[in-house]
Amino acid sequence: MLSTIPRPVQILIDELSRLPGIGPKTASRLTYFLLRQPPEQSKSLAEALVEMKERTRFCSICFNMTENDPCPVCSDEAREASVLCVLEEPLDVIAIEKTRVFKGRYHVLHGAISPVDDVGPDDLRIKELLNRLRDNKVREVIIATNPSYEGEATAMYLQKQIAPLGLKVTRLARGLPVGGDLEYADETTLARALEGRSEMS
Repeated sequence: MLSTIPRPVQILIDELSRLPGIGPKTASRLTYFLLRQPPEQSKSLAEALVEMKERTRFCSICFNMTENDPCPVCSDEAREASVLCVLEEPLDVIAIEKTRVFKGRYHVLHGAISPVDDVGPDDLRIKELLNRLRDNKVREVIIATNPSYEGEATAMYLQKQIAPLGLKVTRLARGLPVGGDLEYADETTLARALEGRSEMS
C-alpha cells in the first residue's frame, strides 16, 4: 500500500513517538503543528535540541544535569555537606529545590531498581553514591525515591548497603496531600499518614 505521508514527516513522527508519554497520535499532532509554523520555529527547536546535547552534562559528583562541572549545588560551599538527599531523576532535584527547605546536597541515581525493566543496582549510580559516603563528610542520607514498588525496592537496597557505614538513613515522610479528602485516600497512604504523624505545637 502506498503511503500518503511524506518520508521526512514520517521520520519525525517516528522519532517523536519514541519520547516518553508521546504516542503515535500525539507525535502526529506535534509534527503537523510544526509543519504549519514558520520555518524559524522548527529551526529554533532543532538548535535548542542540539545545544542541549552539546552543552549539558552530568555533574561528576552528584550526577545531576549541569552546564558546568561541578554543578552549582556541589560547588556551593554554603550547602550542608553532611546531609545528602538521594533521588531517582534530575527532575526530582528541581522539585526539592522548589520547596526552598532542603539545604544539603544531592545524589541522582538515574532510575530505580526494576527487574521487570531489566534495571539492576549496577545500572544506577549506586557505586558512586557509596564511594561518596566513604569520605566521612556525610552524616545523614535522605532516601527520596518515589513511593512506587521500584522506588521502595531501591530504598530498601540502599538502606542495606549504607547501614554498614554507620550513617543515619532517613526516608521522606508519606501521607496525605494538602487539600485532599480522607475518604478518597487509599489504605496505604492513610496508614503511612498515621505512622508518620507528628505532635502539634
